[in-house]
Amino acid sequence: MNNSIFVIKPYRWNGRWVFDDPTVGLFMEPFVGGADTMIDRATAHIPNAAEGFLAIFSANAFPDSQIVLEWRKVDGTGNTYRWPEMGLDGWLCPALLRYFSEPPAKLFIQIEAIK
Repeated sequence: MNNSIFVIKPYRWNGRWVFDDPTVGLFMEPFVGGADTMIDRATAHIPNAAEGFLAIFSANAFPDSQIVLEWRKVDGTGNTYRWPEMGLDGWLCPALLRYFSEPPAKLFIQIEAIK
């Protein structure tokens, strides 16, 4: 991947947060292990977030990013990140490496409603 900023559109399917990204070969990729709880908290202000919202993310700071996740550790086949302001940890599966060659030290994220 040559991009440095990525956009996905997570949505709820059967009670789980998932996303599709055919550009990297992902379909109904679930968020689990606390990442789902992070999404619940991050989207609390977005009406109908379960129908879909935009998550813009990068390993580099960018204007309007609202959340910074900090890498904590390798955890099985994935990586655990911490959202310090909320005191939450979340596991990101190996799909993270479809976007980055190695797990970034920080993930900068902007969450917004679909317009």
